[in-house]
Amino acid sequence: MRHFHIDTDTASDDAVALVMALKHPGVRVEAITVVAGNVPLEIGLQNALYTVERCGAKVPVYAGARGPMLRPLQTAQFCHGQDGFGDIGLPLHGRVPAEGHAVDALLETAARFRGKLTLVTLGPLTNIATALLRHPALASEIERCVIMGGIGFGYGNIVPAAEYNIWVDPDAAKIVFESGLPIVMVGWDVSHRHARFSPEDEAQLRAVSDLAAFCVDIQEGLRAFGKSYLKQEGFDLPDPIAMAVALDPSVATVVKRLRVDIETKSELTRGATVVDHLRVTGLEPNADVVLEASRERFLEILYEAVR
Repeated sequence: MRHFHIDTDTASDDAVALVMALKHPGVRVEAITVVAGNVPLEIGLQNALYTVERCGAKVPVYAGARGPMLRPLQTAQFCHGQDGFGDIGLPLHGRVPAEGHAVDALLETAARFRGKLTLVTLGPLTNIATALLRHPALASEIERCVIMGGIGFGYGNIVPAAEYNIWVDPDAAKIVFESGLPIVMVGWDVSHRHARFSPEDEAQLRAVSDLAAFCVDIQEGLRAFGKSYLKQEGFDLPDPIAMAVALDPSVATVVKRLRVDIETKSELTRGATVVDHLRVTGLEPNADVVLEASRERFLEILYEAVR
């Protein structure tokens, strides 16, 4: 049995990733910590608690940072909906998180499973950076840290040079990428190429089960955003394909050990993951960057979770 700790800013694609982990037979999710990002903290907490309940799981959910380390929070409710779950009328209120702070929960989980814990991050890295500042040895206590964030090769989804999770709190991301954590970076470019769902794909997945229908229906905001803003049908699922890499490393078919630095000063390129593909900086690599993935294996894991 493998042990996972998941840090999330629970909106629509995060929830699908949580379902995949909570339903995986070889994984025990020890704790879920929530950070402000896609939605404000209180909304993200209710969404995580609802998803855990929907899966019939018993996993503690902890509240974490209410905003980035040095900047005001800029949510992604414009594409996930005001409630983060597509505003489809789900009862996303009234559930009570576990007592204690997310950072304390992460440090406790890492200490309990020292060297045997997989950390999966699905949102801004504020909670993780805060934990590292408090306890730098955390970097050596994590077996594997799979980060959905950044761009391995390509263009951004919030500004031309950056992906949303890193852009929201680039200062936290800089701390995390320079910490020595055993990082596997799954950028938005991987999702855009390998985790897009056409209307036909949606219908096929939705028909599998009630849980599958939940996973599709909460993407209503992403679907509408894609149609009106990106001029494309359907949606893509960045957090679920990152979770698939965490659950089964063979999902990542091309991985390179590279140097990744985070831009924190320029407003034009804020949050850019500067990946040194040609090793021109001479700096030591600090991340395994996923550049290609198996859509087939990703879909197998997703379908197994909701079947």
